[in-house]
Amino acid sequence: MIRKLQVKFVIINMAMITVMLCVIFGLVYNFTRNNLEAESIRMMQTIAAEPFRLGRPNDPSSDLRLPYFTLQLGLRGEIISTGGGYYDLSDKAFLRDLIEESVGSARETGVVEGHNLRFCRVSTPRGTVLVFADMSSETTTLKNLIKTSAMIGVFSFLVFLAISVFLARWAVKPVAEAWLRQKQFVADASHELKTPLTVIMTNAELLQGDEYSPVERKNFSRGILTMSQQMKLLVEHMLELARSDAEQARPSVLPVDLSRLVMDSVLSFEGVFVENGLTLESAVEPGVTVQGNGQALLQVVDILLDNARKYSAPGGETTVCLRTVGSGKCRLAVSNPGAEIPRAELKKIFQRFYRMDKARSRDGSFGLGLSIAEGIVTQHKGRIWAESREGRNTFTVELKAQIRS
Repeated sequence: MIRKLQVKFVIINMAMITVMLCVIFGLVYNFTRNNLEAESIRMMQTIAAEPFRLGRPNDPSSDLRLPYFTLQLGLRGEIISTGGGYYDLSDKAFLRDLIEESVGSARETGVVEGHNLRFCRVSTPRGTVLVFADMSSETTTLKNLIKTSAMIGVFSFLVFLAISVFLARWAVKPVAEAWLRQKQFVADASHELKTPLTVIMTNAELLQGDEYSPVERKNFSRGILTMSQQMKLLVEHMLELARSDAEQARPSVLPVDLSRLVMDSVLSFEGVFVENGLTLESAVEPGVTVQGNGQALLQVVDILLDNARKYSAPGGETTVCLRTVGSGKCRLAVSNPGAEIPRAELKKIFQRFYRMDKARSRDGSFGLGLSIAEGIVTQHKGRIWAESREGRNTFTVELKAQIRS
């Protein structure tokens, strides 16, 4: 699909460029031809008005000068005089053919076919003046223009083709990445759902047997319930991701007291940390307000705290810090002691279904929490990143903030 999209992009782009080049070169050719024709006619009209005027080498006139000759005809059409030294005017038959074509034309200017001459006919009280100008230089100029335009057109086409191929790859790259992420998401989701579905089906089949005791049948039912709850949690996480993706273009603009929101989340997690033998400390700067969705931002804090609880070293102390930095920004940092995260993993952990510890998949960790948090932070025009050093792992969220005095 991506390949077809790239080819379609290149074809459409090159079609537009080809039409544009044809129009440009066509206009240049027509303007040049019309200009040469107008200059030639202007020269012949000037000569017809003064057929016996001789030019000078240093004549400042800017008029076009072409090889020409004149024929002065009497009232009965006879040749009275000829002028011009570029052509042999002794061939009366040749001159008679030129006179018949030019005098018989309904137009005062035109082209004598077969002789590569342009004529201009001017009537005077004493007869008719015919001026003939050579078109060889004009024809050669137009032919050279066509050749030059063709070479420039081919070169431009190849250059634009290379640029179009590059732009097609560049423009389609986000689509290709999204397509690959979608395929990976479907594959990972299918893999995550496969195991609980297998357990549910196996326990359901065992429940149909008569050889098992009530206690065993109860265990089978408990297994079905546990796997169903796990599947429900996974589906809710995937729906949350889909909702986050759909709301990327609709950021909320409601003021949210982030300081109070963080403290509420810390208070709700204190009991959970105590039950797990962990310590939770907080340092929250009061009066920090952001624009956004309070429920979504609370979910970000909950995800970071839950992540710290799951991956904290036994008996470790998790710290939550909210403070303002610089002008109009705030940072929320959740830090816990634990196994060091390799530098190569620091960005991967925000990918969907990515888990450093594969064994976490059966304790309710699907590798979606941080991905959901990243989507919410991105929706609020902020950024989130992870750091790991000196035995502590820190997740930091940076948002635009308003400080209340």
